[in-house]
Amino acid sequence: MKRLEGKVAIVTGAGSGIGRAEAMTLAREGAKVIVNDLPRGEPPSAERVAAEIRAAGGEAISVNATVSTTAGATQIFEAALDTFGRLDILVNNAGFGRLAPIWEMSDADWETVVAVNLRGTFFMTRNATAIFVKQRSGVVINTASESGTGDYYLSGYAAAKEGVVGFTRGVARDVGRYGVRCNAIRPRAFDTRLSRESGYEKLMTFQRRFGFPMTAFYPMGPIPGKSAEVGEITTWLCTDEAKAANGKIFVAGCGEVAIFDEARPVRGFLSREGWTVDGLSQIGAHLLYGVRNEFLDMPKEALEMIDERAKTHIEQRPNP
Repeated sequence: MKRLEGKVAIVTGAGSGIGRAEAMTLAREGAKVIVNDLPRGEPPSAERVAAEIRAAGGEAISVNATVSTTAGATQIFEAALDTFGRLDILVNNAGFGRLAPIWEMSDADWETVVAVNLRGTFFMTRNATAIFVKQRSGVVINTASESGTGDYYLSGYAAAKEGVVGFTRGVARDVGRYGVRCNAIRPRAFDTRLSRESGYEKLMTFQRRFGFPMTAFYPMGPIPGKSAEVGEITTWLCTDEAKAANGKIFVAGCGEVAIFDEARPVRGFLSREGWTVDGLSQIGAHLLYGVRNEFLDMPKEALEMIDERAKTHIEQRPNP
């Protein structure tokens, strides 16, 4: 018996990379899949993936629509219900980033990144949970990013993706009483349009050389992450075997699966009178013990490696 036999799943941004892997793995486990993406290529990439699923004996349709508008989101859901009559799983994978230091980021880049990564996740999740709450079952998997915990030249993307994290935790509280789950992954894949295995090597070289990660704060796993591995982890989170998880954030890829702790203070002080600047001056050294501004006085070689990585991404970046 396949783990998702009889289930229906929507995967956004599924024409390539991680989304394609998620769609293919969900189908392998028995789900009927709505493959969504923007119309790229001829035939469109979403239809090519849907055809792959059908060729392997699964059931799939494609929908070429943007998730960043209510009309596009509605079109995707109408296609799912008209074709398969139900919905059980939503994987919000669609997204992309724009690299630039914050003082050079354009209004258009900021708005587009937020529209796809955060607004699109909202539109799709709102539609899905309206169905899931009524049927007292359903799973939403959102796609966050380790860039959300800190990355260079990606402040817009970081803001949108960490917004997805907060959104996931909030949605889980809204829907949990109805038997519905909402979790998020921070995927690690270096075989996508936006990343390459050489990118993994650059990150690992930096980490070994300077003793801390270039991106975020969490070291990379032992192998270059693959989209297929992320697809396996995402699919497992959609099964009943993972039903204990709701409102949780997972690392997925590079040979690692991990669950993030909830955000909480690491050190604090209480005052019965409330805090003043003078009072904070008295305890400031204790509050900030061990804290340092690691972005000052970085080695020149480290800064050059960071800038080279950003330059490579900018040169390779596809259009949204």
